[in-house]
Amino acid sequence: MEKVFRTESPEETQALGERLGKTLQSGDVIALIGDLGTGKTCLTQGIARGVGIAPGEIVSSPSYILINEYNGKIPIYHIDLYRLETAAEIADLGLSEYVESDGICIIEWAERMADGLPDTCIKIYITWEDENTRSFKIQHSISR
Repeated sequence: MEKVFRTESPEETQALGERLGKTLQSGDVIALIGDLGTGKTCLTQGIARGVGIAPGEIVSSPSYILINEYNGKIPIYHIDLYRLETAAEIADLGLSEYVESDGICIIEWAERMADGLPDTCIKIYITWEDENTRSFKIQHSISR
């Protein structure tokens, strides 16, 4: 199944993420694919709100620490592969523990571990349309 959405501000991107987050279940894996600055972390902030992260939790990019964990109704594992360049570096992270967990795993730059993504993963391709407008193509192989 595939759906396409457009947003014209960070607030709209977060609102889209929140709607998506409300539909997620334990064990879901979200693969975010898009250029630098397209709104991957912004979308993740909305997803976390939709999933129901604990009050006061701040969702930020894990670019330098690679993995952030957020508590809430369902744990969220926010992974950023931007700084990793090889399959060996990604394999050394041991991401299978997160991907196969009962939490929700959100992976920025997920195309860098394409072979390690589960078949049931929800892929979100994010593209720039102009300075403010983003397009989100959401693909997943299972319908709910």
